[in-house]
Formats: sequence, structure tokens, C-alpha cells
Amino acid sequence: MASIRKNIDDILARVNFPLYTVQMLTNRHVLVGGGGGTSKTGVANGFEIFELSHDGRKFVAEEVTRHETGGNVVMNCSVFSDNKHSYLVAGQESHCHLYNVNSVLVREEVDIENIGNNHSEIRQRKPRTKEKTDNNKNIKKRLKFNINPSDSVQTDFNGPEPLSRVARINHNGKLLATGGTDGCVRLWKFPSLQPLVVLKAHQKEIDDVDFSQYGNYLITIAKDGAAILWDCVKGKENKRLSWKQPEGSKYLYKRCRFGIVENEKKSALYMLANPTGLAKKQKSYLQQWLPEEGILKKFAEFDESLSALAVRDDGRFVAVGTMFGGSVLLYVAFSLQCVLNIPGAHSMFVTGLEFLPASTEKENHTVCSVAEAAVLSISVDNQVCIHTLPYRKTMPLWLGMVILVFTLFMTFVFCSYVGL
Repeated sequence: MASIRKNIDDILARVNFPLYTVQMLTNRHVLVGGGGGTSKTGVANGFEIFELSHDGRKFVAEEVTRHETGGNVVMNCSVFSDNKHSYLVAGQESHCHLYNVNSVLVREEVDIENIGNNHSEIRQRKPRTKEKTDNNKNIKKRLKFNINPSDSVQTDFNGPEPLSRVARINHNGKLLATGGTDGCVRLWKFPSLQPLVVLKAHQKEIDDVDFSQYGNYLITIAKDGAAILWDCVKGKENKRLSWKQPEGSKYLYKRCRFGIVENEKKSALYMLANPTGLAKKQKSYLQQWLPEEGILKKFAEFDESLSALAVRDDGRFVAVGTMFGGSVLLYVAFSLQCVLNIPGAHSMFVTGLEFLPASTEKENHTVCSVAEAAVLSISVDNQVCIHTLPYRKTMPLWLGMVILVFTLFMTFVFCSYVGL
């Protein structure tokens, strides 16, 4: 049964522009982007990077980098990092922009006496990992990032007002997929941005795309209602996903994300489907698909439209954000059982979700290791929030065996006593 919580999860940060996209840059750094557009409202456009930590009681965010993008609002982005380089791509107007992201240790003066007493929206904290205090206790070395523009390509060609709707880098960092209002999905060699193929995928604007970790799949969804599975290596259509919709209704897909089948080298696919037109009183759905078979396996129902979706890197959890209530819900991926519900997490619709990376055997002390799962959410209310699922209580195996043996023993004694 899902635990319901309201207004108790921390607001990590408030920025001075609406937020539309969120990505984990490293295991403990989160990047958010957005803006007010080209209108002369004084609202900025750009990125902010925050470092996350846990003070033993709650998560804390500290701003480390801010990069403004002039008159271009950041509507979507994708990041890729390896041992040598970090890249960021972002859709801005008709173009997709490529940035090199370089980390650097900088020396800063810090008012030690005021740490912990600072009531600003972004909290200060004592030095932790990646921060080393010099002999002079007022000087710290802190990891920051330089975001440097590198290249730009036009990715949408829809008449007088082209718009790059989505950009996604695949898991090995060799392919980039972009989609816009012209209904075409373009594949690019990454990071050179050399064009590879144009997939004339849809009749209307693209809403979302994603690459699978296994199977060379690319999923595309659009406002024409179609969901198409592609072979991204061959650049050919594999199959179209269809399901039996309630009679008299019409549904559009809103978001799509691949996950993995836990403990198997297979992909799972999750999609959000919202009713439209006369069917707006129908339920919305979180769907789980088996992409290889093209089969809808499970679904969860909602009473309002859905706006955001994320799947954790290990495939264990799925997060959903709602349109009207600004709520965030967390599900077990395998069963689609709801385990956490945060009603009204934001005052407006949720625009993005991103899980903190899961702990692994090689790295058991990630910033998320204090909880079973933690997911970040953003909205046009300018807030970055975090929602955590505490470790659920489980019975140790040895204790279960002891109880089982004791129960069998007592059953035997009772049967002997009554002469059975």
C-alpha cells in the first residue's frame, strides 16, 4: 500500500525562471534548465547546476554553476559523461546546441560561522566529499563546472516557427536523436553531430523519444497518437504499438522511457497515455510494455492527466508526475504497485522527473544510499523538489526460518497432546 505524504518533502532550491528539464550530471550533481523565453519580461533563460548532499536528516542542494542562454529558453536537454568528457545537448528554438561541460576545483572564501545559520533558499553546508578545507579554515576547494558552447545544428524545419521538441543521447554516447514540430526524428552521430538518417516518423509534432539500453531500440511518440518502435542502427521501423482503448475514446501518448528487466539483459518500456477530446473524463494510464513482443503487459490508472515520467537506472522504480494536481507518485517497476504518493508536490504541473542514481556493489555510498529511492521533480513554479522512499521494513531470512521451524514444532506438540 502506498504511503501518502503531503508538504513534508524538502524544496531543494528555487530559481528565478520556470523549469522544463532536469538531468543528473554526475552521481551527486543535478542540472536543471528552463527560462521565460524571448519576451522582454526580465525572466532569465539557462541552466543551473546544484550539488546534492545529505546532512543526516534531509537532502541539501548547493548551487555551484549558473549558465544563461540569452534569449533562448531551454525546453529539453540530455547529458552524457564518460571517464574523459561530459557533454550536454539542449533544444533551443529550432536548433539543438552542444555544450562541453568541464569540471574544475575552485577556491572560495566561506563564512564558517554562518554555515548552518543561513536561511537563503539554497542552503550552505560543511565541507564533504570533493570539498577540502585548507589550513586557513575560511578557504575551501569546491567542484564547479564550466558550460562551454561547442556546436549547433538545426533540428526542425516546420515553416515559419520551427521548434526542437526533444533531444536524447543514447547510452553509449554514439547516437543523438532529435524531434520537432515537423514530425521527423533525426539521428546524428555523436558528438560530431554528423547527420545520419531522417525518420519520417509522424504526421504531427514529436512529443518524446528514448533509446533502449538493450536491443538497439528507439521509441518515438507524437501528437498523431502513434507510438513507433525503431531499429536505431538500421534506421528502420520495427513495429507500431497499439492497444485496445476504451470504446469511444481517443488517447495520446505523453512520455516514453525505456527501463530494464531487473536481473535480465532485456528492455522494458513505460509510457504515459492521456485521454483527449470527448474522452477527457476517461482514466489516464501508466503503461508497461514488452517492446520485443509489442505487448502491453500491465497498466496503472489515474483520475487526471499525466505530464512527466522517469525510470531509475537499475529498472526497479518508475516515477510519474501529474498535470493538474502537481503530484508525484512512485511505483515498483515490475508490478506497477504504488509505494509513494506526494499530492500537490508542486503548485503547477510537473515538467520533469529524474531519479538519483541507485547504489551499486562498487559504489554503496552514493548520495541516495540513505533511502531506498529518491526522485527529483521540477515545475514551472520554479522549484526543485526531492521525494524519498524510506527503506521498507523487511523480515530477515534467518528470522523467518526460525519462526517457521518454531511454528512447525508447536504444531507437532499440539497434535501429540490431543492425540492426533
